Amino acid sequence: MSANRKPGIQIAWKTVTYRSVFLIVLAILLALGAGARMAFPEFSHSTVKAASGLITNLLERVAAPTTNAKAGSTLQQAHITALDGTVRIKKSSSNSWVHADYSVPLEKGDVIQTGPEGMAKIVFNDGTNYTVKQDSLIVIEENSANEHQQTSVAVSVNTGTVDLATGTYTQGSKSEVKMDGATASLAPESAARVSKDPKAEHDEFLITKGSGSVARNGETVQLAGWEKASFKPTSGSIEKIREIGPPTPISPANMMPIFAGHDPKPVEFSWTPMANAKGYRLLISRNPYFSSLIVDRKINAADVMVAGLSEGPYYWMVKSYDGSEKESAESEKNRFTIIAKQTDNGAIALSLDPFVQHGHVIELTGKTEAGARVMVNGREVPVVGNDGSFHYFTPPLGNGETLITITAQDAKGGVNTQQQKVVIQ
Repeated sequence: MSANRKPGIQIAWKTVTYRSVFLIVLAILLALGAGARMAFPEFSHSTVKAASGLITNLLERVAAPTTNAKAGSTLQQAHITALDGTVRIKKSSSNSWVHADYSVPLEKGDVIQTGPEGMAKIVFNDGTNYTVKQDSLIVIEENSANEHQQTSVAVSVNTGTVDLATGTYTQGSKSEVKMDGATASLAPESAARVSKDPKAEHDEFLITKGSGSVARNGETVQLAGWEKASFKPTSGSIEKIREIGPPTPISPANMMPIFAGHDPKPVEFSWTPMANAKGYRLLISRNPYFSSLIVDRKINAADVMVAGLSEGPYYWMVKSYDGSEKESAESEKNRFTIIAKQTDNGAIALSLDPFVQHGHVIELTGKTEAGARVMVNGREVPVVGNDGSFHYFTPPLGNGETLITITAQDAKGGVNTQQQKVVIQ
């Protein structure tokens, strides 16, 4: 022994996998079986054959690699980042429905269904997000990535309406929507609305930003902004239609406060007039997904006064329609808040649960006062519960230290701001 080496107990580690242990046990059983065969010749040949078949089948199951993805690809999970109303999920591994929850990951084969006032926003790892509107049902057909970081996302729309937007994904990646034998593909940084009405037997795919294409029965149609592919489930041809763009909201401007006295005055809504528009449809809601409406009114002019709006936050948008009552797509959504003049600038309640990190995304949950709005790093939290509870996923954050600022503000001007640092490695 070297003089510089201290005496002591030397420990050597050897890793043994469960598969190795299982194979050793099977080998011992085979040896015991052979011994029994020699010791007891009357042991029936059929029994030995059945046992050998069982062992061979087990060996094949253990030795064969298991995978549910395509060769060279890895299955991924999607996550719900916003919920409103009734939404339920049927996992691919189950025959029963469960209520949708932020903690339930979504995988290939899962089914998502929204009720008459339901809405769910689903975000995939490639940055693609789907907003499933009311009375809709979709199936996740594909969600995987290969060794080159190329992603493949596909969703089947069985009924209803889905808004989707793609991020800046790796070249060679795919983001697709399927319905009635058609496959719609979106380019990076594009947006679209997919609509399937089983009663009217009519399918539509409208590009609202960027570009895409629709392929069906050997026919492919290229689409640019505000172009729509329309077809019937039983028809083999695709009709390409140029849509008129929606109006641009003017007033109330986005994030505009409106101060009201004891006798509130009507609020003026205005937007840009559109050529060839017979009229407009104004929609006002308490939530940004318009799953429930406070105002749904048709108007001939490009402005209108609306009375009866109480204190609190609102969202509004407008559509135009032509002589055949055909509507344009939705305009941008503006948020405004009606605030009482007798403001109370004191701090309001704001409590935060410990942050949960999902790679480069931070999950936040907390609670503030009922009716208050919540901002995270300048971004609006889309849905705040009636009791003030909220749930939010940040956009992907860069490596290093990031300061997250959470601000809650009530309708009377009370504010509470909290900040926490996170480190992304």
